[in-house]
Parts: sequence; C-alpha cells; structure tokens
Amino acid sequence: MDNGLTVLTHEAWDTPLATTNILYGVGSRNEEAQRTGFAHLFEHLMFGGTPRVPDFDRVVSSLGGESNAFTNCDYTNYYITLPAGGLATALELEADRMAHLDISQRALEVQQHVVTEEYNQRYMNQPYGDVWLYLRPLCYKVHPYRWATIGADIRHVSEATLGDVREFHRRWYRPENAILAIAAPLKHEEQLRMAVAAFGGVAGGGEPTCVRLPQEPLQTEARELRLRRGVPAPVVYVAWPMCDHADPRFRWCDLLSDLLGNGTSSRLYSHLVRGEGLMTEADACITGDADAGLIVLSGKMAPGHSTEEGMEALIREAYSLKEGIDAEELQKVVNKYENTFVYSQYKAADRALGLCYYTWLGDTDLVNGEPDEYRRATPEAVVQTARDFLKTECENRLYYETEREG
Repeated sequence: MDNGLTVLTHEAWDTPLATTNILYGVGSRNEEAQRTGFAHLFEHLMFGGTPRVPDFDRVVSSLGGESNAFTNCDYTNYYITLPAGGLATALELEADRMAHLDISQRALEVQQHVVTEEYNQRYMNQPYGDVWLYLRPLCYKVHPYRWATIGADIRHVSEATLGDVREFHRRWYRPENAILAIAAPLKHEEQLRMAVAAFGGVAGGGEPTCVRLPQEPLQTEARELRLRRGVPAPVVYVAWPMCDHADPRFRWCDLLSDLLGNGTSSRLYSHLVRGEGLMTEADACITGDADAGLIVLSGKMAPGHSTEEGMEALIREAYSLKEGIDAEELQKVVNKYENTFVYSQYKAADRALGLCYYTWLGDTDLVNGEPDEYRRATPEAVVQTARDFLKTECENRLYYETEREG
C-alpha cells in the first residue's frame, strides 16, 4: 500500500471463518541491551485498547471471535479469527491499534505487573524454567539473541518509562514494518478493498526501520556452565552455533536435529532412553532463528546416572552423524517434516501466519514450496553439514544439576 504496509490475501473457501494475521518486524533481537523485554511487553500493551475501542477483546468476543499474539527473537505476531462477516471489523481493530494505541501510565503499569508475574511463573517457579536465561548468554556473547524474549533482566520491563514505550511503538509499530495477511472465503479483490479501507488512513513514517545487528564472532573454544537447582532430576544441554535461515544448510541442520531427536525412533531415544536406559527423556531441536541459530540437544538423566555420563552420550550421538547417514533414515525424517508441514496448513489461520512469515523472510513462495526444498536433502549434504557445525570447539555445555547431586 502507499503507506508501506504489505498486504497478502488468501481465498480460503474451505472455512466460514476469516483470519487477519499481522506480523511486525520487531522481536527481542531489535532491543537495546539495557532495555530488553520491550517487544514482549508490547505484545501485552497492544491489547490495552484505544480511545475509539477501549476494550479490544470485548469487541472481538462479541463477534464470536478470538485473538491472540506471540513474540519471539525475530518478530511479533497478532491474529484475529472470527466469522467471515466480521472481517471488516477485525481489520479496523488492527488498523486502529496500529495508529492510536492508548499507551497511558496506568496501562503501562498494569502490563508491567502482568509481564513480571509471567516471568515469575514461567521462568522462576517452573522446574527447568530458567534454562534459556542461561543457555542463550552461554552461546551468544555479542548478538542480541543472547537474551530471551522475556528480557535479560526483568527490571528492564518493570522500570520502563512511558517515554521509553511510546518511542518503541513509534519506531516499530508502523505500516512499513508490518505484513498483513487475510484468509477468508471471499474473493481477493474484496479482501483487498477491506484492507485498503481499514489501513489507508494510517500514516506511514518513511522507510522501514533497519538496524544492523552485531555479528556473533566465530566460537573457537568450548564453554561450560553448571547450575544447581531444586529440580526432580538433573538435565544436560549441549548447543552448537549453526547458520542463519537464508543459508541452504539451515534445512539440513533441521533434519540433523530430527535424526537425533524427532520421536521414539530417533537416535537419542533409541540409544539413550530405550537402549541404554541412561535417560528418561532426550530431545534435539534447532532454535529456527532468522540469524545464526543453535542446534540444541538435551537429556533428563535416569536415576543412578551422572550428568557427566549424559553429556558424553549426547555428544557421542551427535558426532556419530558425521560418520554417515543411511538414505532410508534420512527419508524418514524428510517424510515426517512434510507431514508436519502439510498438517500445519490445515487451518486457514495457519496459512495466514505462513504467508506473513515467509514474506518476512523474503520468499513468499515458500509457503507452498518449503517441502520441495527439504526433498532435495541427500545423505552426503546432511553429513557435510554435521561436519561443518558439530565441532568440539563450538560446544556449549550446560549442566542442570539437582541440589543434592555431587
């Protein structure tokens, strides 16, 4: 649109519902080191209302709809799903809070309290809840991925001023920094007409906000951290830096993690849980970030086994991938990926999110074509990727031990 907003439409004739999904290109990576947690704080503030619509959720509920949002390292995403007859209202609600969010001192104080309570409940009062508060800064020393979306220090949120948050909104919550996707049982032209009617009056602020993020230096020495907590069982984590999402090897890293930890037939479960009985749980994943992310393995120790045994076993299984991968084993995880991807497109709301996400990454066509990219995987390419990233000097070892261990 003229104000810089990107709009995508999807004719979803298989549902009587409509979804508006709006992605703002701001996550925790865009925060300043002394003002972290702001992207997540704004996820909450955006439901605070405007002078025109003081109670956002009440209006959505009155139309038989639901709305929610999430924040990650890279972006913040909002959606409304409701009967298709309410689409115009949903678009007006999103445009209204983009342009006229009521950021009062009272609203700020309420959400500061809510976020602080979330921090206490999810991170401080849950077994293993604070792991990412330690694992990220262990793996990252320069890049903003070194803090979690909740923030590096919850005091950054609790001490935020009204001026701080108003400036954050002005800088990031603008049409140029947003992508809107609509999925509804309506023709493209009608959806676009509604979007223009709702957002046409929202003023743009110029060019999209662009920030050059610091590049994480190449890791040349293994790192280690030991935590002692009152948890039911000790857990070990090991993480290696990997490539960014634009690198073709990103998908091979994803497949590496699936080979190790996707389901009961994976290597970690087959060997360390069911086979040796060394662990009661074992998993592997990638963080999936846009910039250089992490390959992460974890295992919860079975009684009678030490964290040292567990760490050695996780690393051994990871490094075994560098010796070779069977074509049938690789095809299994490729098939699993495709199954998960197709299932994720079942709801029109998920398709709208996918349209925003892949457009934000820079290739909208991947909303349909991502499985084709994964099918190009070969055992040789995946093995070489394991050799590229799974290196001894790049290990980040986190021991999460019980208070009684040792």
